[in-house]
Amino acid sequence: MELPAILGGEPIRRKPYPSWPIYGGREEELLLEALKSGRWSVGGRFQEEFERRFAEFQHAKHALLCSSGTAALKIALRAMGLEPGDEVIVPAYTFLATATSALDLGLRVVYADIDPETYTIDPESARRLVGEKTRAIIPVHIAGRPADMDAIMELAEERSLLVLEDAAQAHGAEWRGRRVGAIGDAGIFSFYQSKNITCGEGGAVTTNSDEIAEKVWSLRNVGRPRRGPWYEHRIYGWNYRITEFQAAILIAQLERAPELMDKRERGARILDKLLSEIEGITPLRHDSRVTRHAYHLYIFKYDSREFSSLPKQRFVEALSAEGIPCNAGYRPLYSYPFLPPSKPLPNTEKASYEEAVWIPQYVLLADEEDLEDIPRAIEKIKRNADKIPR
Repeated sequence: MELPAILGGEPIRRKPYPSWPIYGGREEELLLEALKSGRWSVGGRFQEEFERRFAEFQHAKHALLCSSGTAALKIALRAMGLEPGDEVIVPAYTFLATATSALDLGLRVVYADIDPETYTIDPESARRLVGEKTRAIIPVHIAGRPADMDAIMELAEERSLLVLEDAAQAHGAEWRGRRVGAIGDAGIFSFYQSKNITCGEGGAVTTNSDEIAEKVWSLRNVGRPRRGPWYEHRIYGWNYRITEFQAAILIAQLERAPELMDKRERGARILDKLLSEIEGITPLRHDSRVTRHAYHLYIFKYDSREFSSLPKQRFVEALSAEGIPCNAGYRPLYSYPFLPPSKPLPNTEKASYEEAVWIPQYVLLADEEDLEDIPRAIEKIKRNADKIPR
């Protein structure tokens, strides 16, 4: 009798999916060059080169490196001119740094719900939150999928709001042919180890504004002016710099990014087709205005009613046991006791606790026959869902 692996049966696969991060001779070559240069922090060539190339890659006028995506959020908000007491709208379904970076600056955070078909911020929910103190909105391009930037920019123009794009997961993603991070007033990216372009830890702020770029440069560098004595500090800032070693790795990672983007898109198309054939499993809705999805994550919707009412968390545990990398994703920001509270938001609640299942980006780099193991594992769980203890 077939048993799911979570009950002691043989898993669908034992072979690992592609490892991440991917690196090779190019990373080693540039790291060695950085080492021998004697310029390991400021003053080397790699940071400026990556900033120039990444700005071009994202269709932005400026890109400025910093120590993390979290630091990038904090720097960008300050550079955009937000002051303590100002209100910022964020989606409740996002990594907590989207909120904590604002709270660190004394800003007030309010939560918008998400679109149930895309899991990005719901512009109408955001619109209902705009008040006298609202200064900015942070659309999050979750999983690498651009938020509805038409509606966000329209709302921002109507209500005189600043727009900071949280593109931490969205390197290379496009909305109507424009890459994210260059649509709003500023954007941020993360280069954490799991990200599609990575140096272990790192971040960047992108903008088309010369004024914001100058402030970001100074804020990440302890308030120094770009041109002036080393110990001249004109504004309150932080040491959120990055090293030449990290920038060297990023250059190599950026060079291999287009090929990997193509592979992820191919893998996502395969999974869309295979998973859409399973009752109770639904890929997220496509939008023709999303002209490029970065696929930092592949997210699908799970309906427990088709799986003998097996709770999402148990489904995720069962799928993991079959050798398929996956997780349950975010919980609502307001569920954390150290963050501002909120009434439950229905779409955020459903995605967090009932529906959303995440598959990491490196799985999409696998061959088609390896991707076919994912629906095989899901079908196996479905056939045996009534046997799995709750």
